Amino acid sequence: MDGAGDEMGEEAAEKIEPIKVPLYSSGRQQVGETELAGAVFGREGNSGLLHEAVRMQLANRRAGTAATKTRGLISGGGRKPWRQKGTGRARAGSTRSPLWRHGGTIFGPMPRDYSYRMPKKAWRQALCLALSDRARNGKLVVVNSLGLPEAKTKLAKEFLQGLGVAHALVVVGESEEGFIRAARNLAAHKVLRLAGLNVYDLLNYDELVMTEQSAQSLARRLEA
Repeated sequence: MDGAGDEMGEEAAEKIEPIKVPLYSSGRQQVGETELAGAVFGREGNSGLLHEAVRMQLANRRAGTAATKTRGLISGGGRKPWRQKGTGRARAGSTRSPLWRHGGTIFGPMPRDYSYRMPKKAWRQALCLALSDRARNGKLVVVNSLGLPEAKTKLAKEFLQGLGVAHALVVVGESEEGFIRAARNLAAHKVLRLAGLNVYDLLNYDELVMTEQSAQSLARRLEA
């Protein structure tokens, strides 16, 4: 039954009509429209996948280096503190006991790997849902070019201000490497290569900026 449902879902995704979004120049002047794949930029589905994708990414970022010392890792305590009987005090075998001050820790955190992977189809669908959300709410800004006269931070800042974005994720392709050098120091924005696009950053930033060429390349990759 599940397999049949997946096949029906895939067929429905393929039948989604393409969407049209405005194409802007660097000054936020509309110079036309561009057609984007509906299966990538016009999809609706289970929003719970977005939660699962973000949860996975945050788990994979955890260092997992928290550690405490058990009684076997505490120095000292090899000698019995006092004799077993005749002192009037409770029996004690080591000062490393968790019952003692400066003793070991019971069931404390130890180094571990928190990372895990969600199924590829689920991750791809979550990415499409995040892209569709940006397109549906008018937060997707498609430009004809990200070219700058020079790879300078000031020029990149002026470029993004001209687009009217205040907190944007900028996705660049192979031909826009200069924009990465220019905009990587901007505190309010983040620049990602096309291959590094992820659900967390898509949802964490208010706007998504990309060129028409990058949008088409992304659609071909996610539809494959």
